[in-house]
Amino acid sequence: MFALGSFLLAGLVCQSLGQYDYYDEYYMPSAPLEGVSSPTCAQECECPINFPTAMYCNGRSMKFIPIVPSGIKYLYLQNNLIEEIKAGVFDNVTDLRWLVLDNNKITSDKIQAGTIDKLGSLEKLYFSHNQLTKPPGPLSKSLDELKLIGNELSSFPASTLSGMENLTTLHLSKNKLTTESITGAFKSLKSLVLLDMSENKLKKLPSGVPASLLMLYADNNEIDSIPGGYLAKLPALQYLRVSHNKLVDSGIPAGVFNVSSLLELDLSFNKLKTIPEINESLEHLYLQVNEINKFDLTNICKFSSPVNYSRLRTLRLDGNNLTHSSMPDDTANCLRQASEIIFD
Repeated sequence: MFALGSFLLAGLVCQSLGQYDYYDEYYMPSAPLEGVSSPTCAQECECPINFPTAMYCNGRSMKFIPIVPSGIKYLYLQNNLIEEIKAGVFDNVTDLRWLVLDNNKITSDKIQAGTIDKLGSLEKLYFSHNQLTKPPGPLSKSLDELKLIGNELSSFPASTLSGMENLTTLHLSKNKLTTESITGAFKSLKSLVLLDMSENKLKKLPSGVPASLLMLYADNNEIDSIPGGYLAKLPALQYLRVSHNKLVDSGIPAGVFNVSSLLELDLSFNKLKTIPEINESLEHLYLQVNEINKFDLTNICKFSSPVNYSRLRTLRLDGNNLTHSSMPDDTANCLRQASEIIFD
């Protein structure tokens, strides 16, 4: 399991470096090479002798979840035709650690009470690409990773994540969540590192996010402004993505992005007319496809000297009203570490 955990961690880091593909979703383990299966395994599935605590039922056109035998801690049910979770299927494995239900047809009203809520030791719940209109629950307080990507979530009660102090990764992208529907949802999370709210219906960045947050993704929403001091409340934040929104200059308070922790800022595909003020520590700035018509160097470097200069390595300005001739004379001193400046 060490190698598998390392792969997942590497995938999380890779999502966060440089300009990225939209979206490198997540690594999903598949069954090992076919071999002898444990005699207690459900006949529709495979429980490899060399990995006796895992049961692989993925990609078998299954319409139901079989009774899971005792001793199973890792259950893979992705890529099936499952529509419901019936009572009793998890009675033998209340200590289950991983439950993978991605790419099925499960609806919220077909999750029977006494099923998922019985799994008090669950660490990872992957429930993406189903037909959920509300999050399942109550959920285990031991969860460290929750993925609900690509459902039909329109509500997210504030109590859903209550007491989940171990939760580090939360993916809620590609749903129908509004700013109002997530009010108070993140207030009890003390260890959250990644929050993905992209492709929803947010008009504001999520409020009440914990100070532990390292990555915040809010691309493809309807956000038109950033609250003053928002990033100052997130001292660990390194990656902020707010591309494909409705940001305008008047919605960006002076200095709101001038925080030393931030390494990557994506404001591409918005309606900005000027380069916002940033901190010299920022390494990647994406401003492509806005309406910028002036290269304001002072918003990148207050002044340049042998020890004062921008750490920007990537600056994208393509799709704006700028050319290389728009760059002020002192640009080379300010952007001495830049390896990529794109105008067209």
